[in-house]
Parts: sequence; C-alpha cells; structure tokens
Amino acid sequence: MSSVGIVGGLGVGATVDYYERITAACKARGVVPDLVFVHADVDKGQGFVRERRLDALADYLLGFVERLARAGATAAALPAVTPHICIDRIVARSPLPMIDIVATIGAELRTRRLRRVALFGTTFTMEGSLWGQLAKHAPDVEIVKPRPDEIAFIGKAYQRLLDTQQGDDADTAGLRRIAADLQRRDGVESILLAGTDLAVIFNEENAGFPAIDVARLHIAAIVERLISP
Repeated sequence: MSSVGIVGGLGVGATVDYYERITAACKARGVVPDLVFVHADVDKGQGFVRERRLDALADYLLGFVERLARAGATAAALPAVTPHICIDRIVARSPLPMIDIVATIGAELRTRRLRRVALFGTTFTMEGSLWGQLAKHAPDVEIVKPRPDEIAFIGKAYQRLLDTQQGDDADTAGLRRIAADLQRRDGVESILLAGTDLAVIFNEENAGFPAIDVARLHIAAIVERLISP
C-alpha cells in the first residue's frame, strides 16, 4: 500500500470526517490504511487567506507536507477546500504528489455532464480564485455565483459551523432556501458542497437539494491512492 499524509486542522471537523470515512472505506475493502497526520493552525491559515497572502499560505502548508514526507508519506492531501487556492504553488514545490480536490471535482462534473453548478463554502471560496482553477478542469461547466447577500449569508453560516462544529437550524434552513433559489432562478443543476466542514450538517442524501459532496470525491481519490502499490 501507499502511505498518504493528511494536513489536518484546517477544519478540525473536516479532518475527523475524513479520518472516519477513509478508515471505513478501507475496512470495507479489507485493508488497513497507512496514514500520517500533521496539524495546521486553521486561524493562521485563514489569516493568510483573508490577507490574500497566497505565497505565505503555500509556504506555511509546504512546511507540513515536508514533515509528512520525512515521516514516510508517499502522497499528501489537504482535507479542506479553501487552501486549494494555492495548490498550484504547492504542487510546484512539493516533495510529494498532491491529491488535488479541485481535480477530483472537475472529473466528477465531466462525468455527470453538468452544465451549471454553484458552490457553498467559505466566502473566499465562493468569491476567490478557486473558480478559475475549477474552470481549468471542467471548462464546459458554468459556475453560477450566488447573489452578494446570499454569499454573505452562506459565508457567515459556514464560519459559525467552522467555529462551533455544530449545525444551526436557521443556517441549515437558509442554505436550503438559497439552494432552491439558485435552482429556480439560475438554472443550477447541482450545488457543490465545497466546504468540507459542511459534512457536519449535510451529505448528498439529506441536503434537501441536488448536491455533490466534494469531500466524498476527495476521500475516494485518497482511498484509491492508499490501496495502490
């Protein structure tokens, strides 16, 4: 088996969710995963994001990837969407192959032949350069931005989720309402759950709207790497 290193802490709830789902998937396939974890500071990472210091963010995360390489990992993954805004910078200098969540999303959109999608995640994910990266992997897909007031609501709801690791009924209802509006008003075919901490409240079955759990796609790619020679 391969050994995969996980840069945890960029959303503690997301890291726990990844760990549980990776080990469950491996157990179902009769294998024991070879995993290595390090813990990054989500507040420090978010600070770099808010300040648009993407080179500093990449430098910070590369330090953890290098530690994973020294610990014996043969590939690495970031179980968080927003830090992938600097994935190109990380890939260019990483001592390990990176399991890129954006690439897995693009592959899924191409497979499903979707034409119009929207994202739920952090404010920076919804507004930032991740859109351009996704367009590289799925050039035929139009990514519909929610309206500014909707982005503000989604961003605040996500931040509360990140801070508390607990769902809020009003936030959940509001997200479902925005998803319905995006479908009706903008012709959106599916919502990308593009914030891994959304797994605390939503999955593809209980979301109440057509949804793609990007964490599920990423976890599947990690498991495939784990079981490969």
